[in-house]
Amino acid sequence: MPSHVIYAGSTVIYTLSPSVHPIALSPSLKPLPLPNHSIFSPSLSLIMNKLPKNPANYTPLSPINFLERASVVYSDRTSVIYNSTRFTWRQTYLRCHHLAVALRSRLQISKNDVISVLAPNIPSMYELHFAVPMAGAVLNTINTRLDSGSISTILRHSQAKVLFFDYQFASLVHDSISLLMERNSASPLFLVLIDELESPKSSHLGLLEYEELISSADLGSSELPPLADECDPIALNYTSGTTSAPKGVVYSHRGAYLSTLSLLLQWGVGNEAVYLWSLPMFHCNGWTFTWGMAARGGTNVCIRSSSKSDIYKAIADHGVTHMCCAPVIFNLLVDATKSKVEVLTGGAPPPAAMLERVEKLGFHVTHAYGMTEATGPALVCEWREEWNRLSSAEQARLKARQGVSVLSLSEVDVKNVGTMASVPRDGKAVGEIVIRGSSVMKGYFNNEEANSEAFKEGWFLTGDVGVVHPDGYVEIKDRSKDVIISGGENISSVEVEAVLYRHERVLEAAVVVMPHPHWGETPCAFITLKEERAKPTEEEIIAYCRRNMAGFMVPKKVVFLEEMPKTAMGKIQKNKLREMAREFGIDVKSERKPKREEEMKKKSSKNSARNNDYVVNARSRL
Repeated sequence: MPSHVIYAGSTVIYTLSPSVHPIALSPSLKPLPLPNHSIFSPSLSLIMNKLPKNPANYTPLSPINFLERASVVYSDRTSVIYNSTRFTWRQTYLRCHHLAVALRSRLQISKNDVISVLAPNIPSMYELHFAVPMAGAVLNTINTRLDSGSISTILRHSQAKVLFFDYQFASLVHDSISLLMERNSASPLFLVLIDELESPKSSHLGLLEYEELISSADLGSSELPPLADECDPIALNYTSGTTSAPKGVVYSHRGAYLSTLSLLLQWGVGNEAVYLWSLPMFHCNGWTFTWGMAARGGTNVCIRSSSKSDIYKAIADHGVTHMCCAPVIFNLLVDATKSKVEVLTGGAPPPAAMLERVEKLGFHVTHAYGMTEATGPALVCEWREEWNRLSSAEQARLKARQGVSVLSLSEVDVKNVGTMASVPRDGKAVGEIVIRGSSVMKGYFNNEEANSEAFKEGWFLTGDVGVVHPDGYVEIKDRSKDVIISGGENISSVEVEAVLYRHERVLEAAVVVMPHPHWGETPCAFITLKEERAKPTEEEIIAYCRRNMAGFMVPKKVVFLEEMPKTAMGKIQKNKLREMAREFGIDVKSERKPKREEEMKKKSSKNSARNNDYVVNARSRL
């Protein structure tokens, strides 16, 4: 009998530390009288398990419940600011409730019908995040930077029943619907126009308008359905397509609820937050802060575009305390603020030098990592008090790491996906980042092949390559598709980009794989430059790289762009850059490009015509 266990008959009464011997216990300790059955009888456990769920102790989790609570707890507090428009939380709740009723009674929306929205960060976009699921439907927010072909594909694939669209996208919607009709879509689509509240801009006749739909709600004709299952879908979001064709990602009410609370806690959002919508609401439902502001009774400051002037005006006029954005927005933050603004950033690994610069301006940055499939952020770089004693450069380096799992995930790991074994926590061994937990998507809509590839042995495979540091913090090294294998050596494009960002004249940098006849693959760097008279040459950039990194990591080609191709989230579209890099083949003898500059300029012009987001600088010697 082990010395650290005390027995009474056949039943264990105590379990002691191995260092405590039973004879050391008080001599007054006497065996307890036991009933005929063990106090750990399985029958008692079954009784506890059979205690019923009832309306008093169980209600399905859903973020839409935050709104009704806000209408009571924060009824007169400002919920939404947009230009001169102001709503209180009570008004926002009533508008959403009326809209939900109208969706069911007037537009005959049923459970799990998909309702699409094409709009910027305006009040109606915010309200639809509550009204649509209140009606039992599924919200599909569409990236406003997509072309008509992509939008028609999403409308067809999602089988949307209604499309709400802002007046500024009327032409785009017209072209998208025309393509949808050409493809003989069997699903009828009802269009609802969103116009400006204060000064209508549209003269489109014959279309139902958003405000008219709200005011037409017959509150006695339709009861809103209660949520029966918290695992029911609440949103359908399409991936950005930075590495492959977009896929429809299904969120559950439960996942959205837990993700919302998780981020509010980990970011430390108080109940009087003034939140600036510099992050598109169509991206992962605004990282769930659409629902989160209702949970905390905060104020939503809506702006149509995230321009420098609009951001700084909103901060000054409304006392903004919090904002989310992609690192690309940091390029606009060049002036100091009068008060500190908390910034949650993600979408691409931000260079440490960039973080250090914006911190000095009054923007306190928290770095997160996530994806559409994780309902937004999956990792957050939680700050530690002892780091405050480090230099600003060292603090920025630590902040550039992706961090630890959000509370809504049960586990995050970095694994060898071949063996599914965890890599050592040494900050050096690389593997794929894998996650699991309640905020992971339900799955890809109508795409079993993608689902089978994404899930393995109880984990979701992110496709991102990273390391785990000894302190448990994860750091991304690359997308799995962006790891460059040159002569048998793995090259992290993120590490090469970090060096390029330290160059005083580089504004943005992206490194992708380029074919090489000898090494197999080699880095190709695309950069945009700051607006200065003296522009570095390709040779100068390469020489700078040679001084600051191992020789095998140095890009063999540097391409200057006027603007990077980006998604609406601000993520650089490396798939487009890889297509360009494949055209640049290297001569094995001279390591110069075999094609003439004039030919490549024509090719670059053709690429630019396909994607008007960027233009190749004519100075680039291709």
